[in-house]
Amino acid sequence: MSIIEILIGMFNRLGIIVVLAFIFSKTKVFIKLFDKKKIGLVHKIFMALFFGMFGIIGTYQGIEIHGALANSRVVGVFVGGLFGGPFIGILSGTITGFHRWAIDIGGFTAFACGVSTFLEGVMAGWLSRFFYKSKNKLVFAFIAGAIAEVLQMIIILILARPFEDALQLVQIIAFPMIVVNAIGIMIFIWVVQSIFKDQERVAALQAQRALQIANKTLQYFRKGFNEENAVQIAKIIYNMTPVKAVAITDKEKILAHIGTGDDHHLCGDQIRTGLTREAIEQDKIKIAHNREGIHCNYHKCKLKSAVIVPLKEKDVVIGTLKLYKTRENAITQVDLELALGLASLFSTQIELCKLDAQMELLAKAELKALQAQINPHFLFNAINTIVSFSRTKPDKARELLLHLGDFFRKNLQQNVEEVDLRKEIDHVQSYLEIERARFGEKLKVDFEIDQNVQCTLPPLILQPLVENAIKHGVMERLEGGNIKIRAFNKELMTHIIVEDNGVGIKKEQLNALLSNNPTSDSVGLQNVNQRLINIYGEKYGLEIKSQYDVGTQVIIKIPFKNEGRVVNV
Repeated sequence: MSIIEILIGMFNRLGIIVVLAFIFSKTKVFIKLFDKKKIGLVHKIFMALFFGMFGIIGTYQGIEIHGALANSRVVGVFVGGLFGGPFIGILSGTITGFHRWAIDIGGFTAFACGVSTFLEGVMAGWLSRFFYKSKNKLVFAFIAGAIAEVLQMIIILILARPFEDALQLVQIIAFPMIVVNAIGIMIFIWVVQSIFKDQERVAALQAQRALQIANKTLQYFRKGFNEENAVQIAKIIYNMTPVKAVAITDKEKILAHIGTGDDHHLCGDQIRTGLTREAIEQDKIKIAHNREGIHCNYHKCKLKSAVIVPLKEKDVVIGTLKLYKTRENAITQVDLELALGLASLFSTQIELCKLDAQMELLAKAELKALQAQINPHFLFNAINTIVSFSRTKPDKARELLLHLGDFFRKNLQQNVEEVDLRKEIDHVQSYLEIERARFGEKLKVDFEIDQNVQCTLPPLILQPLVENAIKHGVMERLEGGNIKIRAFNKELMTHIIVEDNGVGIKKEQLNALLSNNPTSDSVGLQNVNQRLINIYGEKYGLEIKSQYDVGTQVIIKIPFKNEGRVVNV
């Protein structure tokens, strides 16, 4: 038989192996083999057996030449080693090589071919790390396969006897086996790569679809996890996926059911399917492949397959998302991944929306609390001060009444998120006019506001700091003291400083000043500090410096804004 005839014959037989590989590549077993990212020992053994099987098929497909075989045994072994690494390469090479030596096929080269097959498996496993790093894996596989077959020819010459017969055999089969098997390895690699690409493509499409659904459903999650919004969410999923029905439940009842079965799976009814209750109670994904698996108590229910995924809020199950089909065994891996992706996104959206709602309520509550925190003593003292001026200095009394009214008006009308710094200072000045009238020369206040300061900040931020400086700082001294309010730009921030030369704060008290202790005397400071952190971030909380019997300095840093966004520094 000529070299050309051997070459054609091997290509024909290689075609059978390639067709088998292609057919296997479309089976669930094959896909699962290559689907696992972390390969365990059992999985590795199955892969070695799988590729070893292809090596044995290659042996039986061999062409008899002078008492030996020209075959494609190495293809399965080499591909297994390249993809699976040393363990799979060695094990599949051992299985195929042992079969080649133990079974009475191929005459005087049996031992040499068995050894070469094992070594080719070792070589492929060693090359695996380089294979994964290579830019063109098909070219790498072709060159590596050709070198492996050259190695096999050398081993035949070394081990097979008589040497003259081995040399004559190698001269005939070397070229066909090197070329055909290198091409076979390359094609097999291409088939396996197509699996990965298909999986990546499906995953990308599913991720895109899940994100599109999440984007469309977000507006409804923002309104709350309830029946009305669940119906709209279920409709979106139903219209954007090939499933026959979509349902959303809480822990007790059906919030929405769109599609087949909506005649008896009614919104507001108690959960009908036993599998849903199991998913909630066990906090596990449930898949039903037939009507009995779903456990619907309606005997005419047309739903025959389902995947049920728990929805969670902070790791606590609050309901389920269910995708249904009307055929048995119809839930595919694609359906499962879609359900898992949607459930994960929905759970995140539920948590974020709850958090948004809580933050909004908290912000409103904090502002209302600040507005309601008008010290009644301040009001009574202000009234008494105005009364005392009403007879001796009526004009001053009228002026103070205007300041008091202005102070209350601004205090109760702060419904915006931010105000201009100068408006905030006007608010503080209305407060100070009354306090200065009350304390007279004992209270002195200076303002140093740079002309280039253009700053907006949350309302009712400065007044509590100034009040604190008066009450706990300068007025603790018999002779009173001075308060200075400064504002200037520095390092992409507006620095606002309220400082006094009052009694100061002891070190042990200073450490606990912003500790969010509700029983503390510094509730106003804590409130201001927490509001700043919530809005701008942890590093923008109040900075307090104080020295006992010297004075206190409270610093606010408001970051510059660029087109409405905070500039991080």
